[in-house]
Amino acid sequence: MASEHDEGGSGPVAAPQDGAAPATGAAAAAADPKTAAAIAAAEAARPQNGESVRVDSWIWAVRLIKTRSLGATACRGGHVRVNGERVKPAYALRVGDEVRLRHEGRERVVVVKRLIRKRVGAPVAVQCYVDNSPPPPPREAVAPAGIRDRGTGRPTKRDRREMERLRGLEGLSSSRRDAGNRP
Repeated sequence: MASEHDEGGSGPVAAPQDGAAPATGAAAAAADPKTAAAIAAAEAARPQNGESVRVDSWIWAVRLIKTRSLGATACRGGHVRVNGERVKPAYALRVGDEVRLRHEGRERVVVVKRLIRKRVGAPVAVQCYVDNSPPPPPREAVAPAGIRDRGTGRPTKRDRREMERLRGLEGLSSSRRDAGNRP
């Protein structure tokens, strides 16, 4: 019973930032005790009253970027926008801000739901933002032409040409022949 009282005590603290956050956390806590512990850790990682969270730190904490230094580099390079404006790494985020991040050839669009300073696990990180990103482009349906049976040896010229034809690189072999005939 004391643990329920403790959870109830942490709920009102989160209520001023986002009313839906405690209900989501409580539902996850009932589903998985490990997730409940991770949510409690994320609540502890939240900034205190009056403190702000840097944008480079936040995108790292919610696992949009692998390292904080990559987040700072992305901000300096103009790949991070908050509410449509390019921001520096030290920009102070607020709940409700829209963060656009171009990383690894894909654009991520997220709305800040909860501010955290420390990196948390993936199930908890997902609860800190609303993902409005466009779906990733479909992978090309390419047959694995380069896979050969083990022990068949080095491919012959004929095998190489067949692999190039399957990959759509037919013109490449003719350009190689042309390059070999030049003086």
